[in-house]
Amino acid sequence: MRILSPSLIELHAFVAVAETGTFSRAAERLSVTQGAISRAVLRLEARLGIVLLERGPNGAQPTPEGRVYYEQVHPALAVLEAAVPARRHDRSLRSLRLAAISSLNMRWLVPRMASLHAAHPDLDIVFKPYWKDDDFRREDVDCWIQTRLTSTSRWPSHVQATYIIGREIVPVCHPSVAERVREPADVLRFPLLHHTNYPDNWALWCDTHRVNLTGTRMGPGFDLAAGLIEAAAANLGIAVVQRCLIEHDLAQGRIAVPLDLPISTNRGYYLCVPKARTETPQLAAFRDWLLMQARS
Repeated sequence: MRILSPSLIELHAFVAVAETGTFSRAAERLSVTQGAISRAVLRLEARLGIVLLERGPNGAQPTPEGRVYYEQVHPALAVLEAAVPARRHDRSLRSLRLAAISSLNMRWLVPRMASLHAAHPDLDIVFKPYWKDDDFRREDVDCWIQTRLTSTSRWPSHVQATYIIGREIVPVCHPSVAERVREPADVLRFPLLHHTNYPDNWALWCDTHRVNLTGTRMGPGFDLAAGLIEAAAANLGIAVVQRCLIEHDLAQGRIAVPLDLPISTNRGYYLCVPKARTETPQLAAFRDWLLMQARS
């Protein structure tokens, strides 16, 4: 019998590009070179006699024919993957692959990993690269910890998002500055360090506490909360950040909260899981542990 179906290498390469949007990310997912992905897709297109991907300077997207073919082959590949015999001693059965936003990962999650291991010694967390614009369709990640970009933005319809922590922000500064901040308006005497992805955080805090920001010149901006915290610790000004990110710095006396006046941004950090994926005991245990840590 003549076999008409393409090779699994070609199919996996095409599906990876279709889901990640670039050849480089597809290569990272499958642990091969970008050239290998490109050649595999070209072979597949030649075999089928159709163009599956529209290439551009910003990546690659399925053509109409490619989208139809993706919808046909993706479920078949999932069935093949599910048919691989499971073995109890297989480490993959005990692991959970996580992509987490770096600020929360390093300042809140990683310091608590000993507690997770103590509670669930058979659960292995495998940290995967975090992508800011992730579409939550990667096959190399089981779950994500992500933040909403705005207070009104919605998660994609294919994602189940569980709020964990981090909605509230508080002002933080060097301990020597804290002594000179007695009321909300006093923050205007210092440079206002701001998050470039959330430039309205200061306006939200000041509006809540009736501080007039009109004419105020903002201080340096940072694209990561970790940068804001380090700048405040270096006495460069005052920042507003999530309290969950400063626990260690507060304990060490590197920074201080001059005014314990938190406000809610209605954003925070969420555990995100594609709805189509089967809930595993590992994921359930990890979610329960995260929520317990957040409450404590």
